[in-house]
Parts: sequence; C-alpha cells; structure tokens
Amino acid sequence: MAEALNDSSMPLKPENGEGKPGSPETQQSEGGVKLQQKITLLNGVTVIVGSIIGSGIFVSPKGVVEGAGSVGLSLIVWILCGLFSMVGAYCYAELGTSIVRSGADYAYIFEAFGPFLAFIRLWVECMIVRPCSQAIVALTFAYYVIEPLFPDCDQPGTAVRLLAVVCILVLTFVNCYDVKWATRVQDVFTYAKVLALILIIITGFVQLGRGQFDSFKNPFENTEPDIGKISLAFYSGLFAYNGWNYLNFVIEELKDPYKNLPKAIWISIILVTIIYVLTNVAYFTTVSREEIVGGAAVAVMFSKRLYGFMWWIMPIFVSLSTFGGVNGILFTTARLFYVGGREGHMPQILSMVQVQRMTPLPAVLFMGLLSLVYLASSDIYALINYVGFATWLSIGLSVVVLLYLRWKRPNMPRPIKVHLFWPILYTLCSIYLVVLPLYASPVETGIGCAIIATGVPVYFIFVYWTNKPQVFDNFMESTTTMLQKLLVVVPEDNKKQ
Repeated sequence: MAEALNDSSMPLKPENGEGKPGSPETQQSEGGVKLQQKITLLNGVTVIVGSIIGSGIFVSPKGVVEGAGSVGLSLIVWILCGLFSMVGAYCYAELGTSIVRSGADYAYIFEAFGPFLAFIRLWVECMIVRPCSQAIVALTFAYYVIEPLFPDCDQPGTAVRLLAVVCILVLTFVNCYDVKWATRVQDVFTYAKVLALILIIITGFVQLGRGQFDSFKNPFENTEPDIGKISLAFYSGLFAYNGWNYLNFVIEELKDPYKNLPKAIWISIILVTIIYVLTNVAYFTTVSREEIVGGAAVAVMFSKRLYGFMWWIMPIFVSLSTFGGVNGILFTTARLFYVGGREGHMPQILSMVQVQRMTPLPAVLFMGLLSLVYLASSDIYALINYVGFATWLSIGLSVVVLLYLRWKRPNMPRPIKVHLFWPILYTLCSIYLVVLPLYASPVETGIGCAIIATGVPVYFIFVYWTNKPQVFDNFMESTTTMLQKLLVVVPEDNKKQ
C-alpha cells in the first residue's frame, strides 16, 4: 500500500538546470518540487472561517435547543462551545508552531506516540469521516440551490445527487489546478456566507427594535434538567464549530506560520463565536423555540417570514456557505492524504506533487473520488454518527501530545507556549465528550468502534509487514510509476521528516 520506490524508479523527477525563467520548472530547480507557501494571514482566516461556517449554523440550532430546552441555556451553550473551541485552538497553536508539519492531529500523534495510533487516526479521518462529511455538505449545497425551484414540494433526489456530484467535481478540478484558485474560492465563498449571517443578524436587530423579543422574556423557561440531554446540546453546538483546527493541516503552505497561525486562529474563532451567538438571537426574534425543535429549516423559515418574495435569497446564501464548506474540507483533507503518503501510511503516489501546478494532485483526486463513492450511499449520516466520537478522541489525544511533549521534551523549541491549565482543562472535557456517547448511544458507539478497528488489520498487513512477496512489491512499483506518468507528478524535494 505504501511501498517506497528508489530514486532510479522515478523517471519523472526533473534534473537541475531544466526549465525556462519564470516557469514552474524554474521553481522546481531553484526550490525543489514541493508545496509552496502561498497561504497568507487573510487566506488562513478564510480557511478556518470557511471550514467552520458550513451547514452547521443552519442545522445545529435544532439540536442545541432540543438538548438545552430553553432559549437562554441554548445561547449559553453556543457561547461555551465557542470558548471551548478557542481553548482547543490555543493548544493547537503551540502544537502547530512546535511541530511544523502538515497533517495536524495525525502529525502530532505520530510525533509523540508512533505510527500505529497515527495510522488509526488517519484511517478513520481519511476513509470515513472526511469523505462522508464532504458528501453530506455537498448534498446540503445541492438541496438549497434548487430549493427556490421547488418551494412547495420535495426536491427530486436524483437532481440533488447529480448537483452534489457537479459541486465535488468542480472543486476537485480547482484544487488540482492551483492552490491560489482554491484559496480564492475559499475567500469569496467565506465572504458570501459571512454576508448571509450578517444579513440575518441585522434583520434580527430590526426585529428587536420592533419589539419582537417574546422569546427573551423568560429565557430559562423549559430548561432541560437532564444533564445527559444538555450534553447532547453541546455535541450539536460543537459540530457547528468543527473546522477550527483545519489550518494546522496545511501549515507547511502558510506564510510565516509562527506569526500567522495564532493570529488566524484567534481572529477566526472570536469572529465565528460572535456571529453564531448573534445569529441565534436573530432566529429567536422570528422563529419560536417550539418551531425550531419541531425540525423547521430555521434559516428558510426566517427568510420566508421577513423577506417576502425575496425569501429565496437565503437558500442561495446557504448554498454558497456549503459550497465553501466543501472546498475547505477538500483542501485540507487532501493535505492529510498527502502527509500520510509521505510517511508511508498511504500509497506513495498520494505524497507526490504535480510538476507544473505544484499541487498535491493525486491526493486531491483521491479525496474527490472517494467522496463521490459515498454519495451513492443512502446511509452516510449514520456513518458520521458512528464515528463522531472518534473526532473528539483524536483531538483530545492531540492535546495530550502537548502534555506528553512538555514532559518528555521540556527543551523542545516552542514559539508559542500555553499555560498547562488550558490543555489539562481541554483534555478533561474531551474525555467527557468521548465517554458521553457510551451513555447516550451505546449501539452507535459500538459500531463506530468496530469501524475504527477495521484499520488495525490494514496497518499490520500494508504498513507494519515490510517483508512482503516480491510480486506485491513489483505490482506497487509499476502502478506508482504508471500513475506518475499519467498525472505528471513527482515526490517533493526537501521534505521534512
């Protein structure tokens, strides 16, 4: 699965001195074939904001209100989820500037605990969680794009799926063609989704000015007494904040990471927390708690009641939001495949860079195609539920890496050094979030553990077992060389170990 090839078997690797001035080939000869540092601070902010703000803010309010029970407690949950994400991001700022390697959680776990745990993390994230998530967000995009065409009836399932396929194919091409194109797409659609939420917030303030604050007269009425259900409210809220660690996945492409990573994290999460809380306040001015719990598409209902014949603008904005979300998932996950291939945990072809475009083209293609496979499934939502707790397990384990390295490598260079209180607090909360599903949904958690366990034999057969039959090695080498020629890709130069 990940057989290394000798330099002599890499016929497409360019020789020094080739290429014309100003051409991509000149970049190869001068700086080596590798991913370029093209992501600015602004791009970093839009990667994080664009990855966080996707479908979550439009679907999570139901889960938060249902678990919290009251308007007041649900707003507190949104604030606490933002603060919790900020603590995690603060810890990741130390990890990301101490271990400057793309791959985030995978790279940190690999550094501290070795290849086995890192591979299991990579397996779950790359083969199940991310492709499923991308497929779901693409379906959400498609659903909202054609919503104005079918205002009073259900959308045709085939049309929704075909539009989701087009969405993934277009963004796969963009990410294969140019990193700058991908970051520009992220920039533009991040602005669009923030604009949509600002429109909701401004409308909410207008509603408050009109005296529409009935929901806030007794804000803690109907508060849920069951701590288990309140915990599920946090799960829904934290789902909407997923993506705050995505910039760490592409840190090798970030300009001046020691300065820009922490800045991008702080700016992004503070901005998202403010937007999320104010958006929910705006929702409550027009849509009642009972209607949200009843499963109403809260943003669409909000727009239908207040924007008249222009109500369709909100589904369009939501579709723009989710389009940017698909791009963010694809952009960062391709880098995870790329790093996995570089470390020998994925096929070596995934660790190669396109010679002219300087993009991880094989990894992007693989992620896009895998997402298309999941679009054929009718039960991808269940898969996400099965392994949802694994996300918190891996993020919590990454923060444990911080504590472990403080103990084992006290003199390790740390451009950013957080107070130990924060990683300890985050680790304790993560333990709770991992244990919670065992109580709330034991069957789904058990199936999730079984899915994760499928990575164990894969690791021992394809990674740990090095003395494989020569036939297998020859097949892998010939396949890798054939794909190199087809895609015009080569291993990166000056790779960091």
